[in-house]
Amino acid sequence: MKPLFWVASAKKDLLEMPDQVVDLVGYALYLSQCGLKHPQAKPLKGFGSAGVLEVVEDDDGNAYRAVYTIRFSNRVYVLHCFQKKSRKGIEMPKQDMDLIEARLKLARRHSEGAER
Repeated sequence: MKPLFWVASAKKDLLEMPDQVVDLVGYALYLSQCGLKHPQAKPLKGFGSAGVLEVVEDDDGNAYRAVYTIRFSNRVYVLHCFQKKSRKGIEMPKQDMDLIEARLKLARRHSEGAER
């Protein structure tokens, strides 16, 4: 089973979400640790491959997202968990994309340091 690492506030942010969302994301992460993919996990556009995934869940009219990566050293890194505020389309807001990119860099550095 692959180890799970939380980047920055991702775990705290997830635990503030409704129980149904926490359960779904938790199960998706567990499957990822086992080398499997949850049916609701989709590659996040803009990151070039299926190595960065997002899980989207709706609860009471609100959309929640969790983004994680399986790119590095047989580990799973949870990059960002948040409630999507924008009602305009399904695109990820630029602010969240920038945060995911920054946290992906942190995960890369952590992974490289762990391999040494």
